[in-house]
Amino acid sequence: MTRNPAEILIIGAGPTGLTLALWLARLGVPSRIVEKNSGPGLQSRAMVVQARTLEFYRQLGFAEETIERGFKLDSVHLRRGGAEVTHFRIGEIGVGLSPFPFVLSFPQDDHERLLIEQLSDAGVEVEWGTELTRFREEDGRVRAILRHEGCEEVVETSYLCGCDGAKSTVRQGLDLDFPGGTYAQTFFVADTVATCPSGERDVTLFLGDRDFFVIFPIRSSGMRRAIGIFPPEVEGREEPSFEDVRPRLEAVAELRVSKVNWFSTYRVHHRVTDRFRIGRVFIAGDAGHVHSPAGGQGMNTGIGDAVNLAWKLAAVLQNRASPALLETYEAERLPFARLLVSTTDTAFRFLVGKGVLGKAFRTLVMPRLVPSLLRIEFVRTLAFKVVSQTRIHYRKSPLSSGHVGKVRAGDRLPWLAEDDNFAPLESLDWQVHIYGDVAPHVRRHILATGLPLHIFSYTEKTRATGLARDALYLVRPDGHIALADTGQDPSRLDTYLSRFAIRPANRSILPTA
Repeated sequence: MTRNPAEILIIGAGPTGLTLALWLARLGVPSRIVEKNSGPGLQSRAMVVQARTLEFYRQLGFAEETIERGFKLDSVHLRRGGAEVTHFRIGEIGVGLSPFPFVLSFPQDDHERLLIEQLSDAGVEVEWGTELTRFREEDGRVRAILRHEGCEEVVETSYLCGCDGAKSTVRQGLDLDFPGGTYAQTFFVADTVATCPSGERDVTLFLGDRDFFVIFPIRSSGMRRAIGIFPPEVEGREEPSFEDVRPRLEAVAELRVSKVNWFSTYRVHHRVTDRFRIGRVFIAGDAGHVHSPAGGQGMNTGIGDAVNLAWKLAAVLQNRASPALLETYEAERLPFARLLVSTTDTAFRFLVGKGVLGKAFRTLVMPRLVPSLLRIEFVRTLAFKVVSQTRIHYRKSPLSSGHVGKVRAGDRLPWLAEDDNFAPLESLDWQVHIYGDVAPHVRRHILATGLPLHIFSYTEKTRATGLARDALYLVRPDGHIALADTGQDPSRLDTYLSRFAIRPANRSILPTA
C-alpha cells in the first residue's frame, strides 16, 4: 500500500518526537508520528523538567499545567556514613532569571501522557505499534517502509525525523557511527513506596567509598525513586532484583521500602554521533546523543533539539525561509550535544569514580566546598543558568549576527519580569524587540516587513540583564536573538531577512534589501 502522508514523518513518540510533532501542529504543519511500542512508557525514567523546557511549553500554552502535575524540588541533602553531612536549598534558585526559577520533578511517563494529550488536542494521534523498517531518499522525497500488525506500508514524505532513541533505526539507516563509551559500573533504578529521613520534596545523595545512591521524591507523598551503583557483592547475577540492593539501601540510605513498583538495572553510556542531518533525514534526542544522568539534562536536551528543528522545518515547508535554514539545525545543536556529553561525563566520573580524585570529590568537594559556593549569589546564578539550560546560546551559528552590550546574537533573550517580554514569544514567530525608544521611520519600516514590533521601557532592571538601550533585537521563534543592532538600521534588518529569505507568518513578501 502506498499513500502520501503529512509532509513530515516522525519516528519515535518519546518527549523529543512528541514535542516536535506538537510544535509543528501549532504552526499548522501536518506531521505523522509513529512509535513501535504499543503505547506510552510505563516507567518514570527521566525525572527533571528544566526551566528552559518550561519556557518552551509556555510558548505552546501548557507550562502551568505541567507544573501543576509535578512539584518543585526544595532541597538537596548530602549524607555519608549514615549521617547528614550538609544540605542546601535549591527552591527558587533562579529567581529573576526565568519565569520558572526552580527545578520541577515530573516523571517521564506522566510527562509523555501530557504531551500526548496536548498533541491529540491539536489533532494529531500517535500511531502505536508501527515500526520503521527501512527508508531511502530519492527525487527530493523520502520513501519509507512502515510495518504495522504484520502489514507493510510505503510512505513518501518531504522530511524524515528520527526521534527513536539510542538504538535509532534512523541513525543506523544513515550509517552514522555512534562513538563514545560505556561506564564500567552497573546501575539500578527502583520506583518504590517508601520512607526516608529527607523531606517529601527533597533529593538525597549518599556518597561513600563503595556506595553511591540518589533518592528522589516522585509523584505523590511516600513515593521515592532510588538510583545507585549495583553492590559489588551481587554484581553479575543473571536475574537481579530489588532484594539484592535492599540491604545496602536500608543500611546506608535508611530507605524503608514497603512496595516496589518498578526495578531495573542498566549501564550508562556517553555517545554522540557526527551528524544530525543527511539530506532530508534528521535525528534528534537520544538518537544523536546519550550521556550520564548528571544534572537531569538528557530529556530536556532532546526537547531542545525538537524545538530548534520544528520551527525551521515549518518555515521551509511554508515557504517562509530558504532551505538553507535547515543547515543551521546541526550547526547549532551538535556542538551543544558534544559539550554536554563531555561535561556530564566529567561530572559523572567524579561522582562514581573509584580513584583518588573521585574519592576526594565525594568526601571533600561535595560535602564541604559545593554548599559554601552555592551561598554565593554569582555561583548560584551560574549554576542555575547551566543546569536549567537557559545559558545555551548559538553565537557561532550562521543565524547569529551582531553584539550589543553584554548580549550577543545567538543568546537566549533575557527575561524581564516587570514587562514579561516572553509573553510575545507565544506567537511562535519572528519579532522585533526594542528596549527604549524607536525612531518613527524605523517603526514604519519594521511594520512594513510584517514583523511584530514590541517596545519595552528601559529601566535599571533592563540594564542589569545586559540588554542595551534603544538597540534593535530581531528575535527568532524559539526565543533566541538572531540580530542585535545598536543603531536601529533598517538596512541591516533587511539584509538579514534576505539572507535566509525569512518571511513572518503574517506576510508573504518582504521589501527587498
